[in-house]
Amino acid sequence: MAIVSFLISLAGATMLLLFAVRMVRTGIERSYGASFQRVMTRQNSMIQASIVGLTMALVLQSSAAVALLTSGFAASGLLSFGSGLAIVLGGDLGSALIIQILSFKLDWLVPLLLAIGGWLFVKTEQKKLRQMGRILMGIAFILISLRFLREAMDPIRDSAFLPAIADYLARDYITAFLVGAALAFVMHSSVAAILMCVTLVQIGAIPFTAGLSLVLGANLGSAFIPVWLTRGMDTAARRIPFANLGLRGAWAVISLFAINLALPADLLGAGHGGQMLVNAHLAFNASLLVLALPFCRMLQGPMEQLMPDTSAERDSEPVAKPSSALDPGNVGSSAQAISSLKRELLRMADLVEAMFRPTLRLYKSGEKDQIRAVQAVDAEVNDCLSGIRAFVAALPADTMSNQDAGIARDMLEYAVRLETAGDVVAKRLTVLAGDLRKTGKQFSKEGWSELQQMHETILVNMQLASNVLISDDLESARLLNAEKTEVKRAERNSRKRHFRRLQIGKVQSFETSDIHLETLRAFRDFNSHIAAVATPILYQSGQLLETRLIEEMPNSVAES
Repeated sequence: MAIVSFLISLAGATMLLLFAVRMVRTGIERSYGASFQRVMTRQNSMIQASIVGLTMALVLQSSAAVALLTSGFAASGLLSFGSGLAIVLGGDLGSALIIQILSFKLDWLVPLLLAIGGWLFVKTEQKKLRQMGRILMGIAFILISLRFLREAMDPIRDSAFLPAIADYLARDYITAFLVGAALAFVMHSSVAAILMCVTLVQIGAIPFTAGLSLVLGANLGSAFIPVWLTRGMDTAARRIPFANLGLRGAWAVISLFAINLALPADLLGAGHGGQMLVNAHLAFNASLLVLALPFCRMLQGPMEQLMPDTSAERDSEPVAKPSSALDPGNVGSSAQAISSLKRELLRMADLVEAMFRPTLRLYKSGEKDQIRAVQAVDAEVNDCLSGIRAFVAALPADTMSNQDAGIARDMLEYAVRLETAGDVVAKRLTVLAGDLRKTGKQFSKEGWSELQQMHETILVNMQLASNVLISDDLESARLLNAEKTEVKRAERNSRKRHFRRLQIGKVQSFETSDIHLETLRAFRDFNSHIAAVATPILYQSGQLLETRLIEEMPNSVAES
């Protein structure tokens, strides 16, 4: 019975730790996710890239999240292999610094973090303040979970069960190494796994030698996480996680044997505690970064030989665009028809994103042929809408359920919104880019930064909209709808700041005032069309009102 109680307590504390780490990461991603691309893809030196990775890991509370972002940017050609690998290595060191901070006794902070974080999350409406509340509460939950871990181990610390396992792990360091690797991979969080090991050493549940082998194994296991999570990506995206796995795994194995075979036994005795284990983990990651950083660019060639592009990736050309997923002459069952519509809408959304992504680049250096190339994509978007309209019209009304027919109509309406979003780019933004190029004027530094931030936010919202389209997830739909409100607020705030710049006589703001204000409005309209995919989901779940107008008051009340 005691064992069952222990396992339940241990599982509860572990899941709270995992939830808390994810809560912190989610809050930061929702607040600052749109700025990650700009920060990560504009680094020239390996040292700068590693510092960015370290900072991103501190912010996201996860080296795996940094590796995933890096892989995505590498796949899209925005990030080179060398810079990407340096960012990932820096992210691993940043993750070790998180553990250093969280390993201190900070229980006194828990009530303060819960009070401030809870108030910000419940009582404020501004997005970043709410997410800051989420972050603070997540940190508090991490500290609470570590306390729970310590309390869960207390009842069996003096039993015969735990010391037997601890002694075995201390003697068989290879088994301890493999257990640590499995623990980090299963938990999908090196921070959570190593914090657990540190806590076990702090309370004397396992000796320092076993904890050290577990931590080295956890470093190997954490390198497997991005390899697993990027398994469906292109080869260019997967090379960086595999290179990191090779470097990290080799250094972990070398360190394991060097420590257990080369060092005298008294240096690994029981006198060392959890803080020494944290220091060892930090030293491991710092030494790996110093040793591997000079070779990041050199490893690109060997990795390309080990992981060459597939024939499909080599043969793909920009003109080889995916064909339509719709065939009005072969509708199939209702489920097949809905799936075909979703695939076509995703293709249409990709085309619209391809139009929108380079818009600010056109503002900076857009030539006529570049502007015409973006406008030409609008014809393909229009063809998509025509195909979807014909496909929906061909659906057999007598055999489809009312629910499926409603879904098909909602998809047609979203196709109309996507086509309108394409028109915003082709008929408004590209025209504004051409006008700006003709005048030779430039935005003020502040105005350009505001446009960049809105542009990046909308690109993130486009990815979220595609996820909503695929999954029909209510929480994602709610988030997308909230992001629409945030873009409207950003447009309003940018307009106010622009008027202030006009009042103080900023010349650049006067020269580009019309284009700046029209761009803001076009961005807002574009984002509203993209976010419309969330509307049917919110309506069906009762999360959205038909109108925001207050109902007319009775005459007696009005007259009084």
